[in-house]
Amino acid sequence: MRSFIFVNFYFAAVGALVSFAIFLLFILTSGKVSGILFAILIFSFSLGILRFDVADQPPPSVFESEVGSRVAITGDIVDEPTLSSNNQKLVVEVRSAQAETKILLSVGFDETYKYGDRIKFIGILKKPENFITDQGKMFDYVNYLRKEGILYVMIYPEVEILSRGNGNSVKHALFLVKEKFLEKINFAISSPESLLMGGLILGERAAFSEELRQDFVDTGTIHIVALSGYNVTIVSEWFMKFLVFLPRSFAFGAGIFVIFLFVLMTGANSTAVRAGLMASLALVARATGRDYDVARALALAGLAMILINPFLLVYDVSFQLSFLATIAVIFFAPRVEKYFMWVPQKFGLRDIISVTTAAYVFVFPFILYKMGNFSLVALPANVLVLPFIPFTMGVGFVSGAAGLIWYGLSVPPGFIAYMLLHYELAVIRFLASLPFASMAIPYFPLALTIVIYAAFIYHLFGRSLKNLFAMQARPYEKKF
Repeated sequence: MRSFIFVNFYFAAVGALVSFAIFLLFILTSGKVSGILFAILIFSFSLGILRFDVADQPPPSVFESEVGSRVAITGDIVDEPTLSSNNQKLVVEVRSAQAETKILLSVGFDETYKYGDRIKFIGILKKPENFITDQGKMFDYVNYLRKEGILYVMIYPEVEILSRGNGNSVKHALFLVKEKFLEKINFAISSPESLLMGGLILGERAAFSEELRQDFVDTGTIHIVALSGYNVTIVSEWFMKFLVFLPRSFAFGAGIFVIFLFVLMTGANSTAVRAGLMASLALVARATGRDYDVARALALAGLAMILINPFLLVYDVSFQLSFLATIAVIFFAPRVEKYFMWVPQKFGLRDIISVTTAAYVFVFPFILYKMGNFSLVALPANVLVLPFIPFTMGVGFVSGAAGLIWYGLSVPPGFIAYMLLHYELAVIRFLASLPFASMAIPYFPLALTIVIYAAFIYHLFGRSLKNLFAMQARPYEKKF
């Protein structure tokens, strides 16, 4: 609620104190569980408001006063540069005695910038502005950057590198490994297949041409080059296969450690973090012999991420899509599978079709509301491509890792990977070229979106809620 409307900080603080008093009252008197749970609910609600208030700080006045002026600023590049077809973007953290903030720079390709570079840049300081997408939707660019702590932008400033090698040494090492790994893949696999491999393994899609990126969007396959639980789990499973000769507990521990490093290496975006947390919890459950409740793992991952960054809940579309798709896989796919019993299990086709259908149907209203893009070929595209993705990632990983040892070792697995990638790109390009592949829907009402998801919730959880209320009503029935 605090993400949508302002709630006074003191009101939330008073609510927390009152709920604590109610909690003590029920504990010391009747001990009713319903009263105790009500107090905990109000207390948690108040803490959520307080947490958002802590994060929702006003922009620093020292920078606000300089907006629209030409200024000279010194700061550190705190993430990998993001490359596009016409420029590169640098996230620069600026710290001074008065305040600190992040500024997004758009610069040319005349210089190679790296994480940890300390730079001095001179240009006009601006605030980001929202814009209209190709589908006719207003993109909330201001809050998209705000969730990452970026409050200002600067377009093509004069930049001077003052020093290199600042920042975290672990991130330096991981980004270096990533750079060398992609270099070996690019040696063994030609472009654009190498770009797709980089997207599959490391979520790298910044170097995609606009045409290729649009083909992925039009065919509903953009998710395969965005780090998801699917990709992260495949990477951890492949790594654990290499460690099969080691003790089981050590292999699981190494798998979790690799997941952590892998998520950090890929930039730690919200989708990758959610996937990494859930994959780690799954490995912990397997290592300890405990049942893995994927729904609880999803809730725990979401809770941890929102506690760290409250802006993710409303302002991060990737976070929202990732969770909606995972909910569909957990709860909706088993309901859909019965309609695909005629599909053979060979190569996991039945699972792929049922999961893809469930995920696409479940996120479809949200995609229409947020993005206005409707793909008519998403199902056949995913059915034709997804069965080959795990093996493609496997041979691609082997090719890149072998190339780190000696470039000649990367060629044989690289050739196999190239053939698979070539097929996958051919399918995506062919389906995207069809005149009816996708359509834009500029306006899809929020009220209708809410009604559709209310119907989904009732369909998926209605019986469980009825049983819960029935169980609570029985004790009172006995009294009468």
